[in-house]
Amino acid sequence: MGGDQFATVRAAVVQAAPILFDREATVDKVARLTAEAAAKGAQLVLFPEAFIPAYPRGLSFGTVVGSRTPTGRLTWERYFANSVEVPSQTTASLGEIARNHQVFLVVGITERAGGTLYCSLLYFDPAGHLVQHHRKLKPTGTERLIWGEGRGNDLQLVETPFGKMGGLICWENYMPLARLALYRQGIDLYLAPTADSRDSWLATMQHIACEGRCFVLGCNQFVTKEMYPADLPGIEDLASQPEIMCRGGSVIVSPLGEILAGPLFDEEGILIADLDLADVARSKLDFDVVGHYSRPDVFNGQ
Repeated sequence: MGGDQFATVRAAVVQAAPILFDREATVDKVARLTAEAAAKGAQLVLFPEAFIPAYPRGLSFGTVVGSRTPTGRLTWERYFANSVEVPSQTTASLGEIARNHQVFLVVGITERAGGTLYCSLLYFDPAGHLVQHHRKLKPTGTERLIWGEGRGNDLQLVETPFGKMGGLICWENYMPLARLALYRQGIDLYLAPTADSRDSWLATMQHIACEGRCFVLGCNQFVTKEMYPADLPGIEDLASQPEIMCRGGSVIVSPLGEILAGPLFDEEGILIADLDLADVARSKLDFDVVGHYSRPDVFNGQ
């Protein structure tokens, strides 16, 4: 972070479920939860991966190698119809939410572009402008059935009054060169919306904070089986799933890897933390991954 003055920002990480497969109702929930976070003084509000309209955990879309079913195509149709075009009335509504509450609002969506869906992350500034739009570089496992791949030309950081902000979606965070692309730009606030609720994910959040010497905001959903619409085609796929399908695990971590809020499990909630950006500068006394600890002379040409 440049200059001699360092800001403090109150950040909110929202752990919640959407109104699954219902775009408009989920936007209303974003509005309600953003208002709740803003009432607590939040200046930055982060929602999970694929929050609008859903991360379709547990669904097969009727697909195995070599065949697809008519029911699976109906599941896809429902998901496709409720996904978000950029720009659209939905993005205008999200911008209005950011403007109404004077916050930086960052929301994970499933984006519809032509006939393809993408897992995307939208950043809105307090004036309601869409200032960054990132598509997930590499969908994980069977996510590749439903989401296309990003192009990697949208990893630029967002300049804010309290530092440089950006992030990666879920297992993009296991891509070292993607992380390095953010570190090289001097990231202060690293956003990591996810669908991973394992204990190893918490370790990943702490590792990235220590590696990048930045604040890390990990944000996941809390989802139960009963939240799925009963009339969803393919709902029978969930018969073998546990009642709690995603337990959460959202967390806020300091640049030295210390947990400032969370991890939150087994319920919806909003994590709030005041982040002193001077901590980023202080943390680099002994480690700067793109500076005195980088040693490019050793690795160039390998």
